[in-house]
Amino acid sequence: MPKLYPGLSRRAVLLALLLPAIGTALAFPPPALAAKAQIYTGLLSGTAVGGYDPVAYFTEGKPVAGSAQFTHSWQGVTWRFASAANRDAFKAAPERYAPQYGGYCAWAVSQGYTAKGDPQIWKVVGGKLYLNYSAGVQQQWSQDIPGNIAKANANWPKVLN
Repeated sequence: MPKLYPGLSRRAVLLALLLPAIGTALAFPPPALAAKAQIYTGLLSGTAVGGYDPVAYFTEGKPVAGSAQFTHSWQGVTWRFASAANRDAFKAAPERYAPQYGGYCAWAVSQGYTAKGDPQIWKVVGGKLYLNYSAGVQQQWSQDIPGNIAKANANWPKVLN
């Protein structure tokens, strides 16, 4: 079989062909290598807390679905509320009502990584809302809440990179 590139080794030809692709991959990393969003919205929803009203955890003591009628944009994300009053309370003090760690699982953040937070698996501790991935994960997190919060605070927001 005749050589396509006389005088060049097979290795040199392969390198010449692959170098542009390698450069492009380094310049534009795949999404898995890019930093995660500050606020967890899930892959398809685009809303914080899975569309649940973050104020309701404090006022009603349970997760309440938000409505598309009552929304507010904060930190580039849409937040939904069950009422105009809850929306207005959030607007006045979003840091008070938004879940800690952007709605990612508090246990995962304490362990140095991120996982989705489930709006149905939650706890208010010290006036702050924390979400967990699952009931089993919440059990682990609950064994040392103050310690896990301290570890998560030390890891946040570094875990987004």
